[in-house]
Amino acid sequence: MTARPVVSVYAKDSTNIVGHVPMPAVFTAPIRDDIVQFVHSNIAKNRIQAHGVWYKAGMEHSAESWGTGRAVARIPRIGGSGTHRSGQGAFGNMCRKGRMFAPLKIWRRWHRKTNVNQNRHAVASALAAAAVAPLVQARGHRIDDVPELPLVVDNLNVDSTKGLLSALQLAGATADLHRARTQKRRRAGQAKMRNSRFVLRKGPLIVYGDHNASVKRTARNLPGVDVCHVNRLNLLQLAPGGHLGRFVVFTKDAFEALNNVFGTYRVKGVQKGGYQLNRNSMNVADLARIINSDQVQAKLRQVKGNTVLHTVQKKNPLKNHKLMQRLNPAHKSLRAAEKKAAEARVASRKAAVKAKRSKSGRKEKATRNARYAKLESDLSSAFEVAKDKIQAQDEAGRYNPPQE
Repeated sequence: MTARPVVSVYAKDSTNIVGHVPMPAVFTAPIRDDIVQFVHSNIAKNRIQAHGVWYKAGMEHSAESWGTGRAVARIPRIGGSGTHRSGQGAFGNMCRKGRMFAPLKIWRRWHRKTNVNQNRHAVASALAAAAVAPLVQARGHRIDDVPELPLVVDNLNVDSTKGLLSALQLAGATADLHRARTQKRRRAGQAKMRNSRFVLRKGPLIVYGDHNASVKRTARNLPGVDVCHVNRLNLLQLAPGGHLGRFVVFTKDAFEALNNVFGTYRVKGVQKGGYQLNRNSMNVADLARIINSDQVQAKLRQVKGNTVLHTVQKKNPLKNHKLMQRLNPAHKSLRAAEKKAAEARVASRKAAVKAKRSKSGRKEKATRNARYAKLESDLSSAFEVAKDKIQAQDEAGRYNPPQE
């Protein structure tokens, strides 16, 4: 929100300042994006046209459930035989050519009611956000050339669209008009068939008064430019999509009428049946400064400290070498000896492998192999001799095997 005492008024045919007007109290209203989003979502539902599906859609099949005992689902199935369609499920929303789940009816509760006072708070918040440049830029508007926000022009009562376009360009809205005009694109999906083929970015919103009646006619052919009378401010235009920060251009008579419409913190609004502006819950938004102030800190309790029960953590001596050294003074020397022995074993193993792979090692291996081959051949020949003797004794009938 903004709290400047006066706002500059710019001429429509030049960039000169032609006067000043007091800042209306509605621009100091609290910016409540939660109220704006809630009210916008409810109001936007009132534009929906009731629609429904045909009451017989998906239910015109000759189908009946097969019941239990056939190891299939109990969904109704098409009768007959000899075709692919026979035996297929019907009626259910999970079935091909079935009805939808909970078919739409025209007596559904499409529209929503909104509290009048809540709606007025949302409009006031949207107006207050329109005067905050970071919020306007965050919404996507190009306001680098706009001299100040809120932007007030003395008069926009021109005869042609060309004159209104020239006045808006002199006011610094050229970049935003170009953005709205050049970013027109086709809508995605089937919705392009429903009389809304293109998507257009939102440009500036012109809020006019009774002395600028021709604005509605001259602005209707400018892409992205919307107009709204100050007595009929619409949240759908001030916060499209429920997002605060619409770029608003006020005429001088409309800007001066805002106090009469919304009132001030001392005087209630006339046109809104005694509406009182919403007040801020906090006058100082710097919460850290409030908490750290001497007045607040003097009433707070002291910070509770944690009592340390165990300063030394219990450690496992089998894993912690320092603790094991305290328990066994010879632990370090034992570890060193074990390490040295392990290194010696590795070195001897490497030397043995190297010696085995050398020329002398290959010669020794060949000698061993020859000795083992000779032993095996002698053993085989001894078995053959013993076998022959047993066979000869058996043929002579003198073989007497040992008894176990």
